[in-house]
Amino acid sequence: MTASDHRKADEPPAGPDRPRDTVWRASILTLFPAMFPGPLGHSLAGRALRDGVWSLDALDIRAFATGRHRSVDDTPFGGGAGMVMRPDVIDAAVEHAAAANPGAPMIYLTPRGRLLDQATVRGLAAGPGVVILCGRYEGVDQRVIEARGMLELSAGDIVLSGGEPAALLLLDACVRLLPGVMGAGESAAEESHGPDGLLEYPHYTRPARWQGRDVPGVLLSGHHADVARWRRDQAEAATRARRPDLWNAYTHRQAAGRLDGPPAAP
Repeated sequence: MTASDHRKADEPPAGPDRPRDTVWRASILTLFPAMFPGPLGHSLAGRALRDGVWSLDALDIRAFATGRHRSVDDTPFGGGAGMVMRPDVIDAAVEHAAAANPGAPMIYLTPRGRLLDQATVRGLAAGPGVVILCGRYEGVDQRVIEARGMLELSAGDIVLSGGEPAALLLLDACVRLLPGVMGAGESAAEESHGPDGLLEYPHYTRPARWQGRDVPGVLLSGHHADVARWRRDQAEAATRARRPDLWNAYTHRQAAGRLDGPPAAP
């Protein structure tokens, strides 16, 4: 049974105000459909998939190729190493996915894309689903990307062998935000890259003393205001030290009065 078997074909596409009982659809275009659902078939995402909260269709791009050899790529114009995925084959696959997943944004995962962030993830999770194109070789002919108005996103300043690992990352980030998947709503609000843009504070659990290292005393005090203040200070310190870009954006929002609390110290 495929992941797509978990949805009803006659269900209407959902919108930004999607009711809780509608399905968020993910259509993946790939040369390796067996890579899905992969890790997404386990834990919270896997349970949500089995419960019909979201659905997954992994479509084999090669099925849309023509000719005896079903070629999906060709040599690049202008010369150079590697091969490029053909626009005619990709467009046929995209057309099929778009018809099955109407209204879903089309995403091409590429190191050339805009860096994926949590704000983008939240927007995608609030919509009807996604159509994700996983490139291989040297990439995809730019003409089909432009013709289809695809959103080009990058999972990070790295180069992968193909778009599939990045697609798994993107889907996991979206699925966990779907209504009812995580459970506690405050979990998403307090984690890294939340509404305030800070990295998350550090976490501790039992035992209170481990290998000569103690849990910070404030976490054992029972004073909720002190704990909240300590966590905020830790989040700010980590963001300032590890992500100057996020810290600068955070302090600018504070100065503009778009965050609660006094402006942070430089």
